[in-house]
Amino acid sequence: MSEKTPKQIVQELDKYVIGQTEAKRAVAIALYNRRRRMELSKDMQQEITPKNLLMIGPTGVGKTEIARRLAKIVEAPFVKVEATKFTEVGYVGRDVESMVRDLVDVAVTMEEREQFKHVRAEASKQADKRLVKLLVPGLKKEQKQNNANSLQDLMKAFQTIQNGDTDAADPDENDNEQVTDQIRDQRLSVMEQLRRGQLDDREVSIKVDEPKKAAPMNDMMGSMGIDLSDTLGQMMPKKKITRTVTVKEAREIFIREESDKLVNHADIYHDAIERAENTGIIFIDEFDKIAGGRKQQSGEVSREGVQRDILPIVEGSQVNTKYGPIDTDHILFIGSGAFAESKPSDLIAELQGRFPIRVELNALSKEDFVRILAEPKNSLVKQYIALVGTDGIHLTFTQEAIERIAEIAYDVNQNTDNIGARRLATILEKLLEDILYEGPDMQMGDITITEKYVNDKIGGIVSDPNLSRYIL
Repeated sequence: MSEKTPKQIVQELDKYVIGQTEAKRAVAIALYNRRRRMELSKDMQQEITPKNLLMIGPTGVGKTEIARRLAKIVEAPFVKVEATKFTEVGYVGRDVESMVRDLVDVAVTMEEREQFKHVRAEASKQADKRLVKLLVPGLKKEQKQNNANSLQDLMKAFQTIQNGDTDAADPDENDNEQVTDQIRDQRLSVMEQLRRGQLDDREVSIKVDEPKKAAPMNDMMGSMGIDLSDTLGQMMPKKKITRTVTVKEAREIFIREESDKLVNHADIYHDAIERAENTGIIFIDEFDKIAGGRKQQSGEVSREGVQRDILPIVEGSQVNTKYGPIDTDHILFIGSGAFAESKPSDLIAELQGRFPIRVELNALSKEDFVRILAEPKNSLVKQYIALVGTDGIHLTFTQEAIERIAEIAYDVNQNTDNIGARRLATILEKLLEDILYEGPDMQMGDITITEKYVNDKIGGIVSDPNLSRYIL
C-alpha cells in the first residue's frame, strides 16, 4: 500500500478535485488507518474494522471523483457500483455479491500487470523469436503419410496441450520447418532490425485466441463462484482467429502471451485476493435510492430487502469467486448519495451503524467553477486546448471568459436541475461547437475565447429559460 500520509493524500486529491476539504480529509484518514492496521499484530488486525464512509451531497460535486482518484493514489483495487442495479434475493437482477467479485477481477488485473513487469525481459526475448520466425519462415518439411506416425504425432500434440505447452503442439513452430543457413542469416538480420524498431510499422498477420464472448449463463454461475467459460475452455481447444496488425502491435501481443506462460497464476490469484481483502475499495453510488424515505410503489422491489442483502457483505462475510473465496471484513465501503428526498436515518439501523463516518459535500459556487475550469491537472479547459491543438489551432481563454462560463454554469444550475460540475462540459461543448466542427478543414491559427465570444455564442440561450433548459 502507498506510504503517503493523510496530508500528502489530500495534496494529491487537490490536483484533481476543487474544494470539499472535509471530505478529502475524511477519506485520507480512512485510507491511512488501513496502513496503520497492517503495522499491528495479527490478533489486533482482526479486531480493527474499516471505518466506512457515507458521502452526502448533490450530483456533480466530486463524490465519485474523490473516491476514484483516492484508489489510484494508493494503488488499491477499486470498483464503482450503483445501488439501484441490485435486487433483493428472489428477484431477477444483479446480486449484491457481484460487487465483491468485480473487485477481485480488478485486483487480479492489477497483480497480473505487476507480475508481467517482472518477466517482461524474458517475455520480450521469446516474443522476438516468434516474430522473427513469422517474418522469415522456414522451409516446410514433407509430411509423412504413415498412419502410425500420424497417430503418434496426434497423441504427442494432445499431451503437450494437456501440459499447457501450446507452442510445442503447433507443428508450424517446431518440427515441421527446415532452417537453412540463408534463412538463419536472414533471421539474424531481421532480429537486429526488430530491436532497432525499423520494422515497427510493417504489417504482419498473426493468430490470436478468439475473444471471450459474454454469456448470460456466466452471470448466473458467477454468483456461485464458477467461471463456466474457463471450465469449458480447459476441455475444448482454443479457437484461433487471424489478425493483421503492425509489427509493434504484434510484439506487444506476443509479449503478453509469453508473460502469461512465465508467471504463476496460482500466486497471482492468491495475492490478488489478499490485496482486495486488505486494500480494496467499493464505492456504492445512489445509496439514497435504496433508503425508505419515499413511499414505496406497489410491485417495486423492496429497498429494505436490498439493504439487508448488502448488510452482511459490509459487516464481513465470505464470498465465493472464480479465483477462490474472499473475506469482506476489511474492504472499505464508501456509500454516496444526494439524500434529497430521503435521509441517512431512513436506512435500516444496522446498515447505518456500518457507515460511521458521514461527510457532507457542499454545492459548488461560481468561484468553485472558475477554479474547476482552470486549476486541476488536465482540467476541462486544458483538455479542449489539447483537442483542438491536434488541428493546428492554438486556443486560449481570457480570464474574463472563464469567469463568464463559470457564471453561466452556476446560473443554469440554479434555474434548472443542479448537476454540479458536469454542467461545464455541456456549456463548453456548445461554446466551442463551431471550432470543433470547422477546425479540421480550416487554417484557423490562433483563436482567443473572450467574454464577448461567450456572450455572442451562448448568451442568448442563457437568457431564454426554455432554451437553456433543453440545450444547456
